[in-house]
Amino acid sequence: MAEIIQKDGTWTFDGDAVRIVPGRDKGVGLLRQTLGEVVVPLRALAGISHEPGRRSGRLRLKLREGADPLLQVTGGRLPEASDPYRLTVDADRTGVAEYFVDEVRNALLLDQVDAGPADAYLLPGPPVPISVAAGDGTVAFDGDRVALDWNWTTEEAKSSGGPREFRVADLRTVEWSPSKGLDNGWIRFTLAGAPAAPAPKYDPYTVELFGFKKDPLMALVAAAVAVRMPHPRDAASPAEAVPSLSPAPVPELAASAPEPTAPEDHDALLRRLRELGELHQGGILTAEEFAAAKQAVLRRF
Repeated sequence: MAEIIQKDGTWTFDGDAVRIVPGRDKGVGLLRQTLGEVVVPLRALAGISHEPGRRSGRLRLKLREGADPLLQVTGGRLPEASDPYRLTVDADRTGVAEYFVDEVRNALLLDQVDAGPADAYLLPGPPVPISVAAGDGTVAFDGDRVALDWNWTTEEAKSSGGPREFRVADLRTVEWSPSKGLDNGWIRFTLAGAPAAPAPKYDPYTVELFGFKKDPLMALVAAAVAVRMPHPRDAASPAEAVPSLSPAPVPELAASAPEPTAPEDHDALLRRLRELGELHQGGILTAEEFAAAKQAVLRRF
């Protein structure tokens, strides 16, 4: 067994997996602290490296593409302090770090682990339920349903429709983007059958992020949702990733909805018409989109 203990955290390798426990040092980002212990199975690894430095170096794990839902949704855009797969190593612990690297590399060679893309998630993703309040809203996820709620910073065009709730089975994609410079970030949920989304500040299925401390935690929510969706390699394109799981397009946003096989509740249809009107008045739907969606709902009466 190999182990390295630093202020930044503790890494342990038992021959089958690398166990990562974040430290309590001020340089450990909130995302790493919230995520907690991570166990990376050997078969999820593509490699490991040690980058020595004058005062401190870094250990880095390289995971196979598509093995970890967190890396999948963040796409290499996590800040250093939020990256759970790097460890700051004091200069006087360089020998221990190099021994750790050798142990992991030898195991990868002996087990002949394929370093290529994974065709399934090999890590379970963040635990659920999970709830994060950041930016202009709060996202809560219980493992099946996603709930979005708004705060005082939300644009009225988005908040006027009230909170949103939907199932993972209704999703086509979940995306996360960090704030960068003057550009705000976001976590966006795209439902199957929905038209092109408006800007994040107006999109009722997107929480806009302003670059504050808790913003990176939304990446954990995105990963927890993504791991319960079809793996990216299951489909030829993102648009085809979820159709088999999705029962129907979202009625209030679909430009043309399929005819139902049975009569729907008239009160529910009236509510949908009111929602469409609110989306149109708020500038979310254009006049053409509103007219098309309204006709689709009217055909259901």
